[in-house]
Parts: sequence; C-alpha cells; structure tokens
Amino acid sequence: MAEVTLEQLDALPTEELRDRAFALARQKRDIKFFWDLFTHVTHSDDDTQDGWIGSLDATIDDAVALWREATSHEYGEQEPLVRAAFIDYIMKADK
Repeated sequence: MAEVTLEQLDALPTEELRDRAFALARQKRDIKFFWDLFTHVTHSDDDTQDGWIGSLDATIDDAVALWREATSHEYGEQEPLVRAAFIDYIMKADK
C-alpha cells in the first residue's frame, strides 16, 4: 500500500478522517487514542467522573459510543485539533 501524504489527508473531510482513524484504533484496540481525543474535545471532566475509563470492562466500542454521545460529530472550535489528531494517527499507522 502506498504511503498517504499529509496533503492527501488534509484534503479529506473531517468525518472521513474520523472514520479512518477510528478504524485503525479499533483494529489496534487502542483505547488510549480514544481517551486522549475525548479529553481534548470535552470541556469538562464532569463527563468522565463515573469511572468509565478506569473500568477493566471498558472496550473500544464503549469508547466509540462515548465519543459519539459527547460530540455528536460536532467539533466546534476543536475541529482543527481533532483533524490534526486524526491525521497524525493515520500517518503514524501508515509507517
């Protein structure tokens, strides 16, 4: 598979980047990616005080569901940060 470039990824819509990054993270079972992304997008730690991430039963699907609930795919002012995180993750996985 040919290496994807920054320019190619930057030309994609945010939702396409999200789909690609989430697919990679699911494949790698990378809960840390989801957690890092979630903590940067949410504005309050109140959303995470139920112990969700500390649970041994937390799964990738739980992380995706939490992401969807928290963001509704609306990133607001955080969109440049989210796009950068998606692009970075995809590019690192491609190497």
